[in-house]
Amino acid sequence: MDFSNIDWSDIAQATLDTLTMTGFSLLFTVILGLPLGVLLFLTGKKQLLEQRGIYALLSFVVNILRSVPFIILLIVLIPLTLLLVGTSLGVPGTIPPLVIGTTPFFARLVENVLREVDRGIIEACQAMGAKTHQIILHALLPEALPGLLAAGTVTTIALVSYAAMSGVIGGGGLGDLALRYGYQRFQTDVMIVTVVILVLLVQLLQFFGDRLVLRFTRK
Repeated sequence: MDFSNIDWSDIAQATLDTLTMTGFSLLFTVILGLPLGVLLFLTGKKQLLEQRGIYALLSFVVNILRSVPFIILLIVLIPLTLLLVGTSLGVPGTIPPLVIGTTPFFARLVENVLREVDRGIIEACQAMGAKTHQIILHALLPEALPGLLAAGTVTTIALVSYAAMSGVIGGGGLGDLALRYGYQRFQTDVMIVTVVILVLLVQLLQFFGDRLVLRFTRK
């Protein structure tokens, strides 16, 4: 294979688009998903703000959104995407469905991470008279930081996968390039290069994510 069909400027731009989609989507996913995950944890059984009704409602919504295949979510959310950003194509048109698709996933990971925090830490804070927001900000989240970083790494890798999938509806990035040239025009060399870049990207994200987790893990 001579890779004669490769336009490296297109590859570079598609890689940049994928990174842009992933970066902005991760930012909004954390902004929305972290509070949602904390709220799921707090309103759960035997937790600080136990509210079974609220927990059941939030859990139901999260499970519904998580159960919808992302490719279907991309299509269903086109009207909402048009309303929010004015287009359903390219990088801007991909970010809203990426955020909506991964926020419930990240929120559930956050909830599970917080459940692993030693209950004794919370009880000690309560014994010292700490209020709920103080327990969350100064004890719960710092203690859970390594787990939260691991959850963020998993979510970022999922975003890369979803961003590639968005090429089906003209979302731009490496997935769009692989679909238009690698699949529709039978340019196998383009397909191979895009797949290799995606694999390398995931490996790098996992590597740096693991390093961050180790850096903040208490010995």
